[in-house]
Amino acid sequence: MKKQTILALFLVLSVTVFAQQALFSTSDSIWPRVNPDNTVTFRLQVPNATKVEVTGDFLPTQKAEGPFGKYDMAGTVDLKKEKDDVWEYTTPVALKPELYSYSFIVDGFKTTDPNNVYLIRDVASVTNVFLIGGGRADLYKVNNVAHGTVARRWYNSPTLSMTRRMTVYTPAGYEAGNKKYPVLYLLHGMGGDEEAWIALGRTAQILDNLIAQGKVTPMIVVMTNGNVVQEAAPGESAEGFYKPSFQLLKTMDGTMETSFPDVVKFIDSNYRTVNTKAGRAIAGLSMGGFHSLHISKQYPDMFDYVGLFSAAIQPSKDVKSPIYDDLDAKLKTQFSKKPKLYWIAIGNSDFLYKDNEDYRKLLDKGGYKYIYYESTEGHIWKNWRIYLSEFTPLLFK
Repeated sequence: MKKQTILALFLVLSVTVFAQQALFSTSDSIWPRVNPDNTVTFRLQVPNATKVEVTGDFLPTQKAEGPFGKYDMAGTVDLKKEKDDVWEYTTPVALKPELYSYSFIVDGFKTTDPNNVYLIRDVASVTNVFLIGGGRADLYKVNNVAHGTVARRWYNSPTLSMTRRMTVYTPAGYEAGNKKYPVLYLLHGMGGDEEAWIALGRTAQILDNLIAQGKVTPMIVVMTNGNVVQEAAPGESAEGFYKPSFQLLKTMDGTMETSFPDVVKFIDSNYRTVNTKAGRAIAGLSMGGFHSLHISKQYPDMFDYVGLFSAAIQPSKDVKSPIYDDLDAKLKTQFSKKPKLYWIAIGNSDFLYKDNEDYRKLLDKGGYKYIYYESTEGHIWKNWRIYLSEFTPLLFK
């Protein structure tokens, strides 16, 4: 008994010492530092380095080649070595209000900032983030307003023979009342999952703030996992801690569209929803825009509001599915039912710009009404946050 007591005391002391090491090994320094003029200073202490760079979306972009053609990637800039192995860089101009991401590169090795605990995962990349407030970027902040609830819900998909996870936002006051709410189904892009819109898209913050300002009708937002071979986001399922992959099987082959009524059925059965076409919207970015386009035309009585954000339009030539057959006929049926809003947005340097331009010509040829929103820059989260903040005020009016 005495030996057990001594062992237990040793374990408690060991854990305490470890916790204290973690506590006291942290630095009081706050980096990066947003200066009063909105320039930003980055600093990293690293011994024996010969070259230290910072890369991030606050820098001018560089062209790169990817699986879908050329795209814009974050630029890089050198830090200058100061004393005590400290490397430093201050942006030469003030940065505009925005949520920015960045990483350091030390002698070719990409790493996060040890002085910044705020990180976001995008597919298999983890980067630090910082936010410069003002203007639209204030929508991305947690402000002193009433807050909604974000829940991760598991549901059964009979079509896929799987139990799967989704993220659901309910507006402030939902739990305390008995009111029914309209629903926005918000879909992610390739490589993303049910965490993408809530983390990178700042969905909860945008909805909280716009609802508080009276600009958006209080609504439920359902963020699904569009990768039908996954139960849930990487690390959140029985598959464990595997490395996330950009291109998964069955992402754009008709399976997602076929199984989507399972999601709608679950939400209507478990939440107080406006269970009509007029009470539903669907929107998504890139692959999620592709899914939104084809789901909404496949089920023309399900959604009155459709949003295509930098959307992919057509499947690959080797994909064969009845979901993608008879596009003209299905669009004719969809628009004959007079959807209240069909909204298309894309950046003027997006690699999918030409595809969207051709799709709009197809809609114009059919005389189908839609609203078009064009922004600057390309296939980036900066644009998709803008589109969400522009699209949601138009819903359920």
